[in-house]
Amino acid sequence: MRRLAVPFAVAVFCAAVLAAFSGRWPWRRPMLAASPITVSEAWLATSDTLRRGETLGDLFARQGLVSLDLGRLNEIGLDARRLRAGLVFNFRRVAGEEEPSRIEVRTGPEERLRLEREQADWGVERETILWTHETVRVAGAIGTSLYAALDSAVPNEILDAGERMKLAWDLADVYAWSVDFTRDLQPGDRFAAVIERRVSPEGEVRYGRVLASALELSGKTQTAFRFAQDGREGFYDASGVSLRRAFLAAPVEFRRISSRFSRSRFHPILQTYRMHAGTDYAADAGTPVMAAGDGTISQAGWSGGYGLLVEIRHRNGITTRYGHLRALGRGVTRGARISQGETLGYVGSTGLATAAHLHYEFRVNGAPQDPRRVRIEEGPPIAPAFRPAFDEQRDGFARLLRLPARRGIPSTD
Repeated sequence: MRRLAVPFAVAVFCAAVLAAFSGRWPWRRPMLAASPITVSEAWLATSDTLRRGETLGDLFARQGLVSLDLGRLNEIGLDARRLRAGLVFNFRRVAGEEEPSRIEVRTGPEERLRLEREQADWGVERETILWTHETVRVAGAIGTSLYAALDSAVPNEILDAGERMKLAWDLADVYAWSVDFTRDLQPGDRFAAVIERRVSPEGEVRYGRVLASALELSGKTQTAFRFAQDGREGFYDASGVSLRRAFLAAPVEFRRISSRFSRSRFHPILQTYRMHAGTDYAADAGTPVMAAGDGTISQAGWSGGYGLLVEIRHRNGITTRYGHLRALGRGVTRGARISQGETLGYVGSTGLATAAHLHYEFRVNGAPQDPRRVRIEEGPPIAPAFRPAFDEQRDGFARLLRLPARRGIPSTD
């Protein structure tokens, strides 16, 4: 039997090899096959940008789009005459067809408009883009300016250059009543801010708003915490006092102070020493000038060496003057009421001026005063009913800012 075992094993092996090559096996294996792929309509995607000086009709003609009535766009709120250059339109067309069958355009950060051709008609669909909100802390040292500090401390992955600029202006607005950002900032000062950052499903990033901030200026820290009471939002310091004051620290976004309040200053045009009753803010021609406080316009027109001048009468015998304007704001006439922050005119060089700047005066009972030396009353405090909620929100923001314990704020070290 042992002599037959080896030849028998060889015979079985050979039979198995022959069966395998012939497609047969002792058991049958199912043959795997993919379902056939059927392409009903192949389509091509292209993008086109509205160029400077061209109309939407020009862009559509370039894409072979003739069946869409531009008047239909006006009906759905897309004014073809007011579209900005650089707007990107995405087109989709069925392969072999000249005219697109779908158009998509971002009408704004929050909305996408989609138009789709259904036989001879176009259907319209609005898609709301849902941005997620993230809380981010940014901080750094201040050198030459707040924007330069933000530009250095905040990478593009957090906010790009344009969004950093918006953040810089918003932080300046938070402290508009107390900080002169051309005079008060010194090398070695620091900033920290808790901000809201928004991210779209496509990965776009936008700056949202300032939630809290802290400026360390010459060793003293000024804090600001966003809080809403009675449906109105504002910024408050750590003790719950509003940062809003009766008057802005500066009524214009300026590059530098070219001349300060002085009892004796050499006038560059008159070539003589005389009192300089205000502060000169060097700024680009056309920069908006804001009302420093609520009041009534007592003068709006030409006034000798002041050039085009606006004067506002405020409470408690205070008046403010804004000289050398290029033009007045809409509705700025004598007797009109104006609110703090409203545009009353635009920087110019009218009257006795050698370059574009704003001449700003602060007068008390007719006498000119240095606005930085006038004591302005504090803003209103948090109402008692909202105090517990404010304290809780303030403490949470303080922890995010990583502030040390001070004035009732718990330590975050």
